[in-house]
Amino acid sequence: MTGYLTIEIKRMLRGPRFIVFAFVVPVVMYLLECMLYKNQTIPHSHGITYSAWLMCSLAAYSAFTSSMHTTARVSHERQIGWHRQLRLTPLLPRTYLLTKVFVAMVVALPGPAFVALFGWLVQDVHMSAAGWLQITLGIWVAALPCAVLGLVIGLYVAPEQQQMYLQGLIILFGFLGGLLLPTTGFPDWLVAIVKVMPSYWLADIGHGALLHDTRAVVGAAVLAAWTLVFSGAVVLSYRREAARA
Repeated sequence: MTGYLTIEIKRMLRGPRFIVFAFVVPVVMYLLECMLYKNQTIPHSHGITYSAWLMCSLAAYSAFTSSMHTTARVSHERQIGWHRQLRLTPLLPRTYLLTKVFVAMVVALPGPAFVALFGWLVQDVHMSAAGWLQITLGIWVAALPCAVLGLVIGLYVAPEQQQMYLQGLIILFGFLGGLLLPTTGFPDWLVAIVKVMPSYWLADIGHGALLHDTRAVVGAAVLAAWTLVFSGAVVLSYRREAARA
């Protein structure tokens, strides 16, 4: 497993998609949105600035997109028959899937830290050491269901439709889930819908560092539930594929 894992990590880190989704897109969007809101504070937030709030949101967006894109690549491996070849090797199916998720988490690690770095150096965001850890490592760990969701897409969706589904989910989870736009101006009925989405709680892990409340605990529980749901879908798909082989 170690050799296969090393190969997968090297392959992902060499790809330009990793650089784009982990660093360039989230940072550029963060800086552009900060220019839009300037130094305004969020209403009824006790002085929290949009630059700090958006930093948490875009850090979550980075982890979300990079992890999901990484695991969704399994659809191409299905197309070329790689899954059938793996069944002829000692590599177990669960090892293959866990390796994909592990690689996705490695790819998702630098993004939140990089966005937080720009928030500190460029937007002059300040908080405690525990707050920075929650925004970086907390969001990174909380991105696990996003990596498993990528597997679901890779296993259920045809390769030629993969990008359509990925971009659709990024738009849906990004804008409605509070990763790309603050949900503070949303009506109550829309907020109720938004809170069903895992992306909302992923961003809220970081927002909890600003608000100093217990929302991170609630977010962790919701994301854990989503992880179980997505994992069940992955296991079901792989068992069906094995039965047809």
